[in-house]
Amino acid sequence: MKQRSAGNLLILLAIAFLPFLSGCGGGGSKSAPEATLAVTTTPAINTTQPPALGPFNLNVTITSAMPAKGVTIAVTAAQDGTTNNFFTTSKSTTTASNDFSITGTPVAVTSVVKITVTSNSTSTNTWSGSYRYSAK
Repeated sequence: MKQRSAGNLLILLAIAFLPFLSGCGGGGSKSAPEATLAVTTTPAINTTQPPALGPFNLNVTITSAMPAKGVTIAVTAAQDGTTNNFFTTSKSTTTASNDFSITGTPVAVTSVVKITVTSNSTSTNTWSGSYRYSAK
């Protein structure tokens, strides 16, 4: 009788601890971390473009893996030294290459274009850069 009780106790203990043992070993279904955003632009970041008549075109190309939910590209342009934007746009996309046309550029002053790319999957995954240009 004692052997039977001891056997039953072992079975009950095994059943009780089974959920804890099955969770051991790590694994799980964790997804791989999202790739850090990498971007190239035309005109290039950290450059000063010579004065021109326009049009003032911008290409933003995502060169890293595209996040699962895409990215949002925000573009602003303001006279250098001010925060008053004369141009602002934002676009959510899953396309690697994206074109913009900057309008409203004041003549004979240096303007700064700021570009921010943010993952729609991971809001802390961002890239930003700027360049300068002017209209004749």
